[in-house]
Amino acid sequence: MDITSASIDFGIIWPEVTLLVAAAVILVLPFFRITTRFSPAIAFIGLVVAALLAANQWDSPNSGFYGMVTCDNFGVAFKLIFVLTSGLALLMAHRYLAARGINRPEFYALLLISSTGMMVMANTTDLVVIFLGLEVMSVPLYVMAGLARRSLESNEAGIKYFIMGAFASSFLLMGIALVFGAAATTDLRRIVADFSFIMSSSQPYLVAGVGLLVVGFGFKIAAVPFHTWVPDVYQGAPTPVTALFSVGPKAAGFAAILRVFTYGFVDLEVLTTLFWILAVLTMTTGNVLALRQDNVKRLLAYSSIAHAGYILVAMVAGGPAGTSAAIFYLVAYAMFNLGGFAVVTLLETRSGCQSDFSELAGLGKAHPYLSTVLALFMFALAGFPPTVGFFGKFYVFSAAVKSGFIWLTVIGVLNSFLSVYYYLRVVKTTFLDRAETTFVPVRYSPAIIVVLIITAAGTLGIGFFPQHLLEFSQSAIFAFL
Repeated sequence: MDITSASIDFGIIWPEVTLLVAAAVILVLPFFRITTRFSPAIAFIGLVVAALLAANQWDSPNSGFYGMVTCDNFGVAFKLIFVLTSGLALLMAHRYLAARGINRPEFYALLLISSTGMMVMANTTDLVVIFLGLEVMSVPLYVMAGLARRSLESNEAGIKYFIMGAFASSFLLMGIALVFGAAATTDLRRIVADFSFIMSSSQPYLVAGVGLLVVGFGFKIAAVPFHTWVPDVYQGAPTPVTALFSVGPKAAGFAAILRVFTYGFVDLEVLTTLFWILAVLTMTTGNVLALRQDNVKRLLAYSSIAHAGYILVAMVAGGPAGTSAAIFYLVAYAMFNLGGFAVVTLLETRSGCQSDFSELAGLGKAHPYLSTVLALFMFALAGFPPTVGFFGKFYVFSAAVKSGFIWLTVIGVLNSFLSVYYYLRVVKTTFLDRAETTFVPVRYSPAIIVVLIITAAGTLGIGFFPQHLLEFSQSAIFAFL
């Protein structure tokens, strides 16, 4: 079927429908007096089926719902990233939530609904549908951040994320309104076709609208100066939810940014300078502030900000090389960052653990294998070879050099060197520092072991054989560039 077809075809949204059906089943189980202990299994099955349906859409570009849904390799690639992220977060969550006394079936339904919103954001070229997907993604996240109702930190995280998210959504919606006023459409394909005419007749409105879009999306990817919510929300939210925050919404935000700015407004030259500045500010601020942290979750929060800056470097490079590098980096980042949070989640299943650096002391002696895996993830975050973190940064900086952004690459490399200090500090504390009190051993669960195996294998395996992921990321851009 031609990609411009205006038919209503539910086949192109089966992955999204599957997740919503699974969420609905979880929510209605209590009404039929069926035990809710099957909720994690139902959610996991829903994610697996959605992944299979999404993979079946590869190399089958299609469009439906009067052009408001665009199914192409780009969207499929991000659907698979979202499913991977949500699945690993789900596996982390069950034991953790039970240990904290907050294991409720609603969590798994909210996870699926949020994942649906992420898919909607990546599977369209219409600004209004992107906004709808963003809200479907965000509202469950607000609730999940405050899931631990008896925790003041969790309550603060939920409220702060909600308030900041509401402001960001208002900026985004106003930006869409201005773009619609300038172009008389929210369809990016029509904007691309009529871009010269729109610029000649309504340039001020279009530029203002695009600026507000940058603000709205900048919040979702935690770009500086729209990052202030990140440390408190990441620290206060339940750790599996924080793990989801660090990858899922960020990937969804970049999916939308790549659609909107690399495709829709690629001819707006001022965007290159704007993203250049944002990349430098985001990398530098994230890494500098991470140096001062004494809590592992806050450190990873600022680390997440810095890594958003590295992906913005790929945005500045633009073109097929930059877009491919961004997708490669997002997959790599999902592997080692979720792995790091899996270790933190495992540690926090112990009573009273708050993920402070002092609680890492003695881990190397008590759990040498777990400590080795944690060190692997820290090395990947820092960009050491042969981990996938090295190749992710290599492809991002290579794309920037090929596009002529030498100084941006130099700043990015210097920031990467700066990050080595605080990542190695985690390793040093784990293996060399002595525990002030008796180290309380952690208790493994089969689910968390699966997460650690998948993320560790991905971090090393893709590092040894990066060409497969590179081919995947390059294939994902042909449908819309």
